[in-house]
Amino acid sequence: MGQPLNDVALDTIFRTARTYNGYTDQPVTPADIAAIYDLLKMGPTSVNQQSARFVWVLSQEGKDKLASLSSGSNAEKIRKAPASVIIGYDINFHEHLPELFPHAPEARNWFPTEEGRREQAFRNSSLQGAYFIIAARALGFDTGPMSGFDNAKVDEAFFGDQPNVKSNFISTLGVGDPTTIFARSPRPAFDQFNTVI
Repeated sequence: MGQPLNDVALDTIFRTARTYNGYTDQPVTPADIAAIYDLLKMGPTSVNQQSARFVWVLSQEGKDKLASLSSGSNAEKIRKAPASVIIGYDINFHEHLPELFPHAPEARNWFPTEEGRREQAFRNSSLQGAYFIIAARALGFDTGPMSGFDNAKVDEAFFGDQPNVKSNFISTLGVGDPTTIFARSPRPAFDQFNTVI
């Protein structure tokens, strides 16, 4: 068992961390996103399926393209952010299981139907998307996850050559500007939504 994180680390990842609507001018570099990925990939997924597929959008051209497929105020947030990322999921993740889950060579056969694989891929890519947020915060960055976009058009524009990959959600990424956030919304008390049996 590892040692508990100190309060500074817990604040950075959870307690004082926020979802940002805008960012400073500090850039996000390819080295930064590689470092974030190298952390998030270590989070657990079912049979290590690693079903998430990430498109890291650093160019202004890419941000404008993604913004044009987003709704409401999300478009402007994407255009102005140092970076954005599309978190997708690969319905054919099972093809990689011989490499990713080598101690069960038959694992690819555990997922025979597309419907079953889609459910697995969506669930586990959602987990990996959460790991992305935690990894980014741990490395000094902030995020703005969002779901206000046209999934079908994003799939066509960014995964057009991979029909087995579908978009889950997107997020902006950078060093957050604290003037762009609202007061923190309430969080439920433990006994409101929890049951201990």
